[in-house]
Amino acid sequence: MWYLYGLALLAGVANAIEPGQNATLAKATGQPMLAGIFCFALAMVCLFGVMVVARLRSPSTTEQATPVPWWAWPGGILGALVVLAQLYVSEQIGAAPFLGCVITVGVIGSIALDHYGLVGFERHPAGRWRIAGGVLMIAGVALVAAF
Repeated sequence: MWYLYGLALLAGVANAIEPGQNATLAKATGQPMLAGIFCFALAMVCLFGVMVVARLRSPSTTEQATPVPWWAWPGGILGALVVLAQLYVSEQIGAAPFLGCVITVGVIGSIALDHYGLVGFERHPAGRWRIAGGVLMIAGVALVAAF
């Protein structure tokens, strides 16, 4: 299971690099929406390739299909909001404050999601140490943004 943390760390590195790439593409082309469409098109090609490889390794059956809750479908809209923020906000406020805000709000939001067991997550109570961690993250982002 340790490798999952490695993948999460790689995702964090990608999360730090991607806003600069997308903002640069938007600025260089002068077309932020076109840059966003290119970003999603390339992501779809990558996901399709991974899906093909994964299906070759373990084909799925119809018995594995389950009904999908309504709230699972609009995740792409949330992804589009993240990319739009990368295109329009990250270059204006800088990489560190932008990513600090995104990650901190993500952690605080995930503490609430875990506490209430929302959107498919198991319940993990928001104890004092989790809350203290969220508060420290807010303080850290404030320091990064101020200096």
